[in-house]
Order: sequence, then structure tokens, then C-alpha cells
Amino acid sequence: MAKKNKNVIGEFLKQKRIAAGLSQADVAEKMGYSTPQFISNWERGVSHPPINALKKLAEIYTIPYRSLKSDFREAAIKDFVNSLDRKLDSAFS
Repeated sequence: MAKKNKNVIGEFLKQKRIAAGLSQADVAEKMGYSTPQFISNWERGVSHPPINALKKLAEIYTIPYRSLKSDFREAAIKDFVNSLDRKLDSAFS
């Protein structure tokens, strides 16, 4: 079985940030965070941004909110399916 991306949401957020030409520190500052560690954690899959932060991220990345919302939802579904597959594979191996 092919290895699945374990962090679809994080990769998605990283791609959007890079496409906007921003560093993690830039995004953290614009979001009002004191450290870029929050952004790093999101991109590494350690945590996810709060749902109420998505509209601000859309503004920062200069993409339509509906587009970000739709793309984020798809990434979240892929992350869930990948996680479920790993658990099922582990249970049946």
C-alpha cells in the first residue's frame, strides 16, 4: 500500500503561505500571535488552526474565504480518511 500524506491540512496551509510570499513569522504577526511556533505547529500537523482563524488566514493569504473554506474542508477529510486507514491497517495487521 502506498504511503499516504499524514498531514494534508498542514501541507495545504504551508502551500498557501508560500504562495502568498510570507514567512511563518509574517503570518504569526498578522494573526496576532507572539511566536511563529503556532504556524509551524499547524504546518507540521502538531495542531490545527482554530476554525474561527480561517477567515483571517484567507485575508492574509489573499484568497477568497469560500475557496479557503472549501479547500480546508477537503484537506480535513483527507486527513481523517488517512488517519482512519492507518488505524484500520494497524488493527488488521
